[in-house]
Amino acid sequence: MTLPAPAALPATVAVPVAVRTDFRDARALYELSLPFLRTGALRARTPADYRRAADTFLVVRGPGGAPDACAALRVLAPSPGHPPTGVLHNLCVRADRQGRGLGGLLVAAVLAHARRSALSAVVTATTGDGALFTRHGFARLPTAAAPPSWAAELDPSRGSRVFRRLL
Repeated sequence: MTLPAPAALPATVAVPVAVRTDFRDARALYELSLPFLRTGALRARTPADYRRAADTFLVVRGPGGAPDACAALRVLAPSPGHPPTGVLHNLCVRADRQGRGLGGLLVAAVLAHARRSALSAVVTATTGDGALFTRHGFARLPTAAAPPSWAAELDPSRGSRVFRRLL
């Protein structure tokens, strides 16, 4: 019995890639994040906040060039007893692009960037279950164990769970 030949993939299949962004994408980052801001899944931020922090974001662009997904890595100020640490924040994927691995791609890209930046750990907080982070080697931490320079930003009323990945 002969099996049929596998169908060839179209030559135009685009493989998602996470790339750095800059201030020109600030408005698009804000608009992508807006549904998550409205639900409380992300901390409140203004378009100006996105403009100031745009160079800390990685994005996955859709076919039209606009961001379909984003995440940021902010380096924390050093604090005694804590290794050089980054915060992975503002991870979001456009609703119609969820379930396609873009969030995982961004988490992996942020971790790679953190290693290149000589960070020893990355922390994050989520109002979700954190399964995406545990799949990428993060472990849940008590909120009290968060780095002091970041812990002041955590809002207990949001019910966030804190995770850390050692690098």
